[in-house]
Amino acid sequence: MLGRSPRRCPLPATTTTIMADSTKLSLNARDPEGSRSARRLRRAGEVPGVIYGGDGEPSHFSVDARILRNTLAHSGAILDVTVGGGKAAPVLVKDLQRHPVRGDIVHVDFLRVNMNEAIQTTVVVELVGADKAPGIVEGGVLAQEVREVNVEALPGDIPDVIQHDVSGMEINEVLTLGSITPPEGVKFIDDPEEVIASITPPTAEPVEEEIETETELVGEGAAQAEGDTAEEAAESAESSDES
Repeated sequence: MLGRSPRRCPLPATTTTIMADSTKLSLNARDPEGSRSARRLRRAGEVPGVIYGGDGEPSHFSVDARILRNTLAHSGAILDVTVGGGKAAPVLVKDLQRHPVRGDIVHVDFLRVNMNEAIQTTVVVELVGADKAPGIVEGGVLAQEVREVNVEALPGDIPDVIQHDVSGMEINEVLTLGSITPPEGVKFIDDPEEVIASITPPTAEPVEEEIETETELVGEGAAQAEGDTAEEAAESAESSDES
């Protein structure tokens, strides 16, 4: 079994799409005053950000860090935002910058989108049913190589998460992007042969006889070292008596 080469996953694609409704988010307008102003905002519990793209000029804003964190945790790919009480506009989270140690969001970029025009973005791939997979039951290890895939779709069709069932995978099977069925209205733009996950064989444990042999060798070496030390001590004592 350990010598078998990986084989492509023959499972029929079983994919679940998790969609989330657009979430409204109110933003505070701000002037682009540079890094010093941004640091003041962060100390006050605000996250600075910018909206760009579309037909409008870049718009700088700040938003309460807790509100932003909670909104992103429960929103879909698209947010309806208002800046300073203005007209709501659909945006896509383009980039989140986080503190390298604490992980807090320190800056956010939003991209304006037209709900009638397809855009390209990334979507998280979540593998489910691994604990029931024959390869896992036999001691194999599931390795997910890719956690996000690039897609093209209308903003309203972009899923929050794509779940794929791997409960039928066996040891040495490989799941490629081509084995996952994209949601309706969504097109994968990455290589279909890209490896998403695989189940590798269990690591072979050392043979018991080899362990015993190594232990005996270590024990003999230690005993020999102790004997030499005792002999040297005896000779040293005799030399002292003669003197």
